[in-house]
Amino acid sequence: MYRLLIVDDEKETRTGLRNYFPWQEIGFEIVGEAENGADALTFIELERVDVVLSDIKMPVMNGLDLAHEIYRKRLPIKIVFLSGHKEFEFAQKAIIYGVKNYIIKPTKYGELVETFKKLYEELNNETVKEAVESAITEHKVIAAVRQYVDKHLSTASLEGAADSVYMTPQYLSKFFKDKTGQNFSDLLLDKRMSKAKELLEDFQYKIYQVSELVGYANSKNFTRAFGKYYGKSPREVRNE
Repeated sequence: MYRLLIVDDEKETRTGLRNYFPWQEIGFEIVGEAENGADALTFIELERVDVVLSDIKMPVMNGLDLAHEIYRKRLPIKIVFLSGHKEFEFAQKAIIYGVKNYIIKPTKYGELVETFKKLYEELNNETVKEAVESAITEHKVIAAVRQYVDKHLSTASLEGAADSVYMTPQYLSKFFKDKTGQNFSDLLLDKRMSKAKELLEDFQYKIYQVSELVGYANSKNFTRAFGKYYGKSPREVRNE
């Protein structure tokens, strides 16, 4: 259900729009009313609004100025103008503010319903697109973190990973856990232990060298971590 704000200086018009159209049947709920653009902006600052249905000529702040402020603040709000015949040419200026929908007064039931049905489909399509883009972005971030760890295995850290994807360490830690179900520290441990086991199969590396290559300056700490992870010491794995 998308959230609709009605803006008109005539109370009778607001009441008629609220009560005589099947908003919920076409996917909208009226979350508020305002009698001018200034009041509408105040409401928008406090409540989420998806669509504004607004008159153009109003005192204090008219509909065009309201559209300009919404555009200037880059608010993700659709605007539908109610316009008298004489105001229609004036309303065309609002195109630069992203206003695409006009309904000529007096408002016709069928035209209003049809306009909002189309708007509902447009909002649905945008929601799906945003969800897909968000999922792609999340996938890219996770892939970039894994790539960072692979590339910097001996020196990798949460701080370094966060820098690589332009996030704070705290945010990345929560983000990675939420999206993968795994802590970053566990990812790092998995990668280091897997690489250590692989290197132990190559006898050109001494155990202390393997330790350093996977990020452990102290070989005793490496041996302890390796044993806890695999249930065997590095030497036991090498001799298998």
